[in-house]
Amino acid sequence: MSDDDIDLSALSDDDLVAQMHDDLYDGLKEEIEEGVRILLDRGWTPYEVLTKALVEGMRIVGIDFRDGILFVPEVLLSANAMKAGMFILRPLLAETNAPKVGKMVIGTVKGDIHDIGKNLVSMMMEGAGFEVIDIGINNPVENYLAAIEEHKPDIIGLSALLTTTMPYMKVVIDTLVEKGIRDDYIVLVGGAPLNEEFGEAVGADGYCRDAAVAVETAKDLIARRHNRLAKA
Repeated sequence: MSDDDIDLSALSDDDLVAQMHDDLYDGLKEEIEEGVRILLDRGWTPYEVLTKALVEGMRIVGIDFRDGILFVPEVLLSANAMKAGMFILRPLLAETNAPKVGKMVIGTVKGDIHDIGKNLVSMMMEGAGFEVIDIGINNPVENYLAAIEEHKPDIIGLSALLTTTMPYMKVVIDTLVEKGIRDDYIVLVGGAPLNEEFGEAVGADGYCRDAAVAVETAKDLIARRHNRLAKA
């Protein structure tokens, strides 16, 4: 049975949410947009639609991506479908001051113009309920500092795909140390040539092998940080 045969509006709330998880998994953009609108029409809050339909659906995608069942092209389709749903929800969420998991500034470092991995992390983080400010590619340290100043993020994400640009991550982190603001932020690094040891060597809080790991690591570090602040 194809999705064309399913009348989304005829489904109960629970069945519709389950169908949306399937549609997200399959990267079906228009079905996600329709599902979001139906739930809103039924009186769901934007935050409920975000968390129960989209975030939960992307969590399932993230698990299968991490486990090698889904691959980058498929996850990009899922993320694009999620973005279509977010496009409807974002202005509504802003109006209702819905809680955010956290805020992230992410960019590819100076000298590097690769962005597929970074874009995937941005979409998966947004799919997990984070607010993401993507500053693009080829960023000197000044760009990170300006974005930090403007957006006051919880997390700074540094991406590199070339072995020649990896050392620039240390330049960014060392600058944060010099300015006395390093401990104010969670710094995550990622990119194909990196590894755990490199992340430790440059002083990052975490190295993220892929977008699914980035989401898990970010959530974990934000939770730990909240606990620490609560105790302080």
